[in-house]
Amino acid sequence: MSLMSNLYLGNSGLRIASNSLNTTAHNVTNADTDGYTRQQVSLSTSPYVTISKQYAIGYSQLGLGVNYAETRQVRDYFLDVNFRKESGRSEFYDTSVDALHQVEDILGESNGGISFSEAMKNLWTAAQELIKDPCNEVNQNLLVTRSHEFVTQATNVYNSLCDYQLNLNTTIRDGVKDINDLANRLEELNNTIVKIEGGDVEHANDLRDERNYILDKLGTYGNISWTENLEGYVSVQFEGVDLVKGGIVNEMDIWQDPNTEFNHVFWSQFAEYEKTMDQGVEVRTVIKETVPDAYVFDLNRPISSELSTDVGSLKAALYARGDHNATFKDLQDEQAYEEKISQSVLMNVEAEFDSLIHNITTSINSILMDAADKSEADFPGAANYLKNPDGTYLQLFQLKVPADGNEISPANRTAGSTDSIHDEQLDFYWNGTSNHADSEGLMVYPNDGFTISNIKINMDLRQSPSLLGFRLADGQEDRATMERLSTAFTEEVYTLNPKVTTPVSFTTFYNSMVSQVASSGEVYSTIKDAQDQTVNSIENARQQILGVNTDEELTFMIQFQNAYNAASRYINVVDEMLEHLLTTLG
Repeated sequence: MSLMSNLYLGNSGLRIASNSLNTTAHNVTNADTDGYTRQQVSLSTSPYVTISKQYAIGYSQLGLGVNYAETRQVRDYFLDVNFRKESGRSEFYDTSVDALHQVEDILGESNGGISFSEAMKNLWTAAQELIKDPCNEVNQNLLVTRSHEFVTQATNVYNSLCDYQLNLNTTIRDGVKDINDLANRLEELNNTIVKIEGGDVEHANDLRDERNYILDKLGTYGNISWTENLEGYVSVQFEGVDLVKGGIVNEMDIWQDPNTEFNHVFWSQFAEYEKTMDQGVEVRTVIKETVPDAYVFDLNRPISSELSTDVGSLKAALYARGDHNATFKDLQDEQAYEEKISQSVLMNVEAEFDSLIHNITTSINSILMDAADKSEADFPGAANYLKNPDGTYLQLFQLKVPADGNEISPANRTAGSTDSIHDEQLDFYWNGTSNHADSEGLMVYPNDGFTISNIKINMDLRQSPSLLGFRLADGQEDRATMERLSTAFTEEVYTLNPKVTTPVSFTTFYNSMVSQVASSGEVYSTIKDAQDQTVNSIENARQQILGVNTDEELTFMIQFQNAYNAASRYINVVDEMLEHLLTTLG
């Protein structure tokens, strides 16, 4: 090889050392950049020049220096898969824990004033006071007043739960918008990366970093999978459906149920739209009947790590909120409860809380109705006891809107009535059975319409509590009824929901419900903490590979600097040799 050719060999060393120094500097300056992946210069030897093939051991060859192969990213695909799955699972439990904490705050009623637990305790105390002197107007007024406080506080708690369900609409809407924005940006990056890398000369590493960062973000919202083709295009599936594929972004959309005002997430591509013109502008309105078949998430599936249904903050928000404001009726069908209610934090609490209010109000009303029937049986022809002038029952709690839609009292039913309209309003149930009598053989008449949002206090009793009287036709005080009112609060004949078998009373029902929420919160918090440790462990392993270690990069910088100096020194030597030859020969 001539000395002039040796200059090209030295030049290749200078060029590669310079490129390596630039890459190292790029790594160091991006050490704190979110989503940045460490880059390495990949080198290869230049083709050899064969001088002779005469030697038995091997050819006589001369090397021509070093070639630049590529500047590559250092990543681990399997760590990326695990990180995105586990971070999504961590976000799921984080969102669930937040929802449980919100419910705890609502049930704790830290907003000042009298709390629901105090209101219920005061109602029981008022019932106990009546035992001492049932005919005392002060005690009767206390019962009505405490009942009003009880209904008011129950309504406040239930409305707060419903308001929080609506507040989750914002979380859901923002999540859908973020997913759509990320998907569209990923498609833009796909197109740019394919164009840049199409010439097989340059790698769009910084754009790939942004794309990987987007995949990390998408993984926090739901279960994702992705593949990259030979051209560098990444296709993404979200919950098993193509989100980005073949140059198309399949966006999600929001449909708000007009009855509940809840936002529901669905795939635009699977729903049907009606197009109308509004002042010359085309307006697309989704056909609501097509929405359920286009839902992004199947919320009827059980929450399970094995089924990977516990991945993503958006899914967790939808699970926690549920699809309606639950009532005690949602507890009556065990299968429906298992599928629809049990996995929703808010719907489960709403149904249990409404069940408590329903049982208390219908029990008190039933006791008063039983007393009226017993008095009529014991004293035939006597004045109507605990009845209105028209012969209907005098009830403490009434429906705001009866089942048939007419403004009548739920008490407008006489014993033994077969009126079909009233039969729709008054279903004979006691503790969830079809029995018509309690343990003492007295008739009970719970009303199936008594939900928190449909209860009011009898206005006549609020104005004149003395209408209760509590004095029998023989002049005796009705202490037996007062005893029943008091003991109704301590009878352990209720359960929180179909999955719980431990009986509770009115006095322990609320505390058990609060404890259940706190226990669930503790369990979810434990899972979340363990999940955070898993995510941190995987992320630390990822950073060992793709993260920038400044100490290591500075070591590389010195190494490449020395290589550059060595190549420079080699060129200087060749230059001195050429100068010597030219000077000597000249």
